Amino acid sequence: MQKIIVIGCPGSGKSTFSKELHKVYNIPLYHLDLIWNKPDKTTITRDEFNEELVKIFSTDDWIIDGNYQRTIEARIKEANTIFLLDYPLEVCLEGANSRVGVNRDDLPWLEETLDKKFEQKIIDFSKEKLPVIYELLNKYKDNKNIIVFKARKEATEYLNAINKKVINNIRNEFKIYDIIHK
Repeated sequence: MQKIIVIGCPGSGKSTFSKELHKVYNIPLYHLDLIWNKPDKTTITRDEFNEELVKIFSTDDWIIDGNYQRTIEARIKEANTIFLLDYPLEVCLEGANSRVGVNRDDLPWLEETLDKKFEQKIIDFSKEKLPVIYELLNKYKDNKNIIVFKARKEATEYLNAINKKVINNIRNEFKIYDIIHK
């Protein structure tokens, strides 16, 4: 069973990283932004959101992308692997700006500008949200696989390494298959 969460500052690339994990592991990927937000920029209720999380938790394999601090401890408890993208503020602001005007499959609308409130969330993240995340990671560290990236390059290198590992495992399986069936 693989139960993975990807958390980090808005604009850090959680969705992009999650999509790459999804390609490697071929397990269901859930973007919290798609669950919480409706195309008309309204949201579902907290109870509906909680129900959706419980449905996901009841399955064997998943990747959940997003912060939603109110539910982060529940997701950490349920996950066996946690990725934290802890990048510098400038990287996250650049990431958020780069998606303005770009259609995305992880958000139900097109961001036409970088909303000032959203920008402030990014600016405040390392002071207000990150310490709580690190406290939770420390609380659950004994029975979780926790991977923290401090730079995009680290995340890219990790993805490249697991891609190679998966490809090598597939090659080895075929070699075994060829030996058995000769």
